[in-house]
Amino acid sequence: MSESGSSFEDDVLGELGDDKLQEIAGLLGTDTAGAQEVVGTTVSALAGPVQEEAAAEPEEEAPLQGVSTLGGFATGGLMAGVLAKVSKPVANAVAKKTGIPAATVTRVIEMLVPVVLTVLSKRAARKK
Repeated sequence: MSESGSSFEDDVLGELGDDKLQEIAGLLGTDTAGAQEVVGTTVSALAGPVQEEAAAEPEEEAPLQGVSTLGGFATGGLMAGVLAKVSKPVANAVAKKTGIPAATVTRVIEMLVPVVLTVLSKRAARKK
């Protein structure tokens, strides 16, 4: 699957798999289509700050590129930190847009962060 052939949301949904999507649907009290919609909205909201942070990284930090930057070393990487920092504002924005309680959206985000980090790592590896 080429990067231009799939969106970030599609990659996250693919990596998430049916079992986790069902789990999210149960958490949200909806079906898998509803869960996909919430995941798509959440991933879109998360992707903006992550892309901004990645673009803002100075060139002299190039040796840190790769899995460690995206969440390696016990998920202590830069992107994990960025995702943690933006998760509350994203949860509030998604809650406002969808009508789902922010606490529930926060739990969904907690489930999505490792998946988002995996997708980012795979995309970074493809660019090498």
